Amino acid sequence: MPRRHLHITGTDGAALRAALRDLRTKLGVPREFPAEVLAEAERAARGPRLPEYDATELPLFTIDPPASVDLDQAMHLARRPGGGYRVHYAIADVAAFVTPGGPLDAEAHRRVTTLYFPDERVPLHPAPLSEGAASLLPDRTRPALLWRLDLDPDGRAEAVDVRRALVRSRAKLDYDGVQKAIDTGTAEEPLALLKDIGRLREALERERGGISLNVPEQEIVGHDGGYRLGYRAPLPADGWNAQISLMTGMAAADLMLAAGTGILRTLPTAPDGAVGRLRRAAKALRIDWPHHVPYAELVRSLDPHRPAHAAFLQECTSLLRGAGYTVFTGGQTPDPAVHAAVAAPYTHCTAPLRRLVDRYTGELCVAAAAGAGTPEWVLSALAALPREMAEGTRLANTAERESVDLVEAALLQDRVGEAFEATVIDVRDGEPLVGTVQLADPAVVGRVESAGPALPLGERVRVRLKQADPGTAKVLFALA
Repeated sequence: MPRRHLHITGTDGAALRAALRDLRTKLGVPREFPAEVLAEAERAARGPRLPEYDATELPLFTIDPPASVDLDQAMHLARRPGGGYRVHYAIADVAAFVTPGGPLDAEAHRRVTTLYFPDERVPLHPAPLSEGAASLLPDRTRPALLWRLDLDPDGRAEAVDVRRALVRSRAKLDYDGVQKAIDTGTAEEPLALLKDIGRLREALERERGGISLNVPEQEIVGHDGGYRLGYRAPLPADGWNAQISLMTGMAAADLMLAAGTGILRTLPTAPDGAVGRLRRAAKALRIDWPHHVPYAELVRSLDPHRPAHAAFLQECTSLLRGAGYTVFTGGQTPDPAVHAAVAAPYTHCTAPLRRLVDRYTGELCVAAAAGAGTPEWVLSALAALPREMAEGTRLANTAERESVDLVEAALLQDRVGEAFEATVIDVRDGEPLVGTVQLADPAVVGRVESAGPALPLGERVRVRLKQADPGTAKVLFALA
């Protein structure tokens, strides 16, 4: 979709900021860290448990949004003599700072994940760690879990290792800058190889039947002391970077499966009814989907900048519901063991500063790669992790969606009664008069109701704003 913005500034944003504070209270979001947690974090920041292996000679770099300071991953990419590639991928070693069973550990289990709001970020770990001593900031020596993945010329992993190491990032890059450097041919080889390896991994994803949805994202952006909404279609560099993380998550899953103990990120195969619903949506959107064409192949052929295609990609997210975490011990193969969208065993292991489970999968993988036993503090926590992560993920999703609802309402509160051009991107099952519309300008996605006829999925329609009141009512449109 077009990237167009509307924003709130100055006193117009005061009510929104108050509504966001009320939202955090309603959701029970943790506020300040307790004094004993902060004290432990500050002590740990001054004296982490450091590894013996020194890999600071590797010229690693990070790729993150420009304002990010909680940097979980850094990479270095190189060609291997004789063909193929070597990927070094450093992941922040949070376990070097957290003592199992201590106040910092208990607080992380209470918070589970970092929460993002338009006006502030509620971190998993205190700032002295998440924005300081544990973050892979440039020109800072840090403890990390250093993955080494040797790939053949087609991008397949031939050998995998992970160990604790001291690392030192040389540069903090952002997606727009990376894309520009690669497109203009000014990127040095370690960065230029991101495109080569990323595209090879995308080809392997197609081969195994996996799928990455290139859905335009609605985003909240800070602007002149207020906020604005926009749509952001991911850049190719986003996808290439994601492939490095996916590859590491797959390698981690394989290590744990071979060791017989671990926790996987799993997603069951979508039921036939869900795929049938997508076929009906494709027909309504006038998207040609021959029966011999697999779902993943169709999705890769779509252009997210075309409204009908963007609407269908939004519908495709329904197949990703039901993801969870599966623990296995004693050498038993878990069921399910595969993430249906990845089309392979997979786990979360690359964002330990922002997600609790990644600290545990990292520890499991280090032990597996070394042929060592799993630490007792990891084994004792495994059984509860799926429930903890599910609760944390639900809270994070609710916080994100309700934050967007509040911003939308604040942006539109003075425009009740106005008409807008929109595209119907969803129609509720069994209720053809209720659905969702996506406006191009302003960048709003909201509920729509029709008094009749049925909402035309994928069609351009004219809608009238019925309500928009931050803090009391979500945005609601009526078919004009």
